Amino acid sequence: MSTKKIVITGGPGTGKTSLIDSLEELGYTCLPEISRQVTLQARNEGVEQLFLTDPLLFSKKLLEGRKDQFFESQTFDRDIIFIDRGLPDVLAYMDFIGDEYPQYFIDICEEHKYDQVFILPPWEAIYTSDSERYENFEQAVRIHDYLEASYRKYGYDLISVPLASIKDRVEFILSHSK
Repeated sequence: MSTKKIVITGGPGTGKTSLIDSLEELGYTCLPEISRQVTLQARNEGVEQLFLTDPLLFSKKLLEGRKDQFFESQTFDRDIIFIDRGLPDVLAYMDFIGDEYPQYFIDICEEHKYDQVFILPPWEAIYTSDSERYENFEQAVRIHDYLEASYRKYGYDLISVPLASIKDRVEFILSHSK
């Protein structure tokens, strides 16, 4: 059986984690967002905001972690696995800040393809900041645009998840998962 790898992406504060948590509660296998882990690990090593201090190193760590998740997703005996952010997210954020990245970043995105991608649009009513989320809402909107461009660059047809309750968003995703 081939497990379908479905990414849930979107700018900061769009409700991705809440959706992933709800899908897990329903019994679906989900792989979590890893950027907070990378941020907290760097903080434990004395770097307050690795993404701001060394965006390329931060992005390399994310890319490797997400590539590991891609391969991990193939080890589950499930019809569907949901992944909180995918490989093209890394390039979208690098493009957002205007930093260059090595060719192998692009190669990884071209070589490792997901089956489906859902994108959550910016939603000011639910947006909040915290110690790992440094962007304001206007930046979150711009990041959304970069995410759309990055995924489209790698040939994905994005499915936009409507602004609705978590329950309705989960039902939308499940009814549109192929």
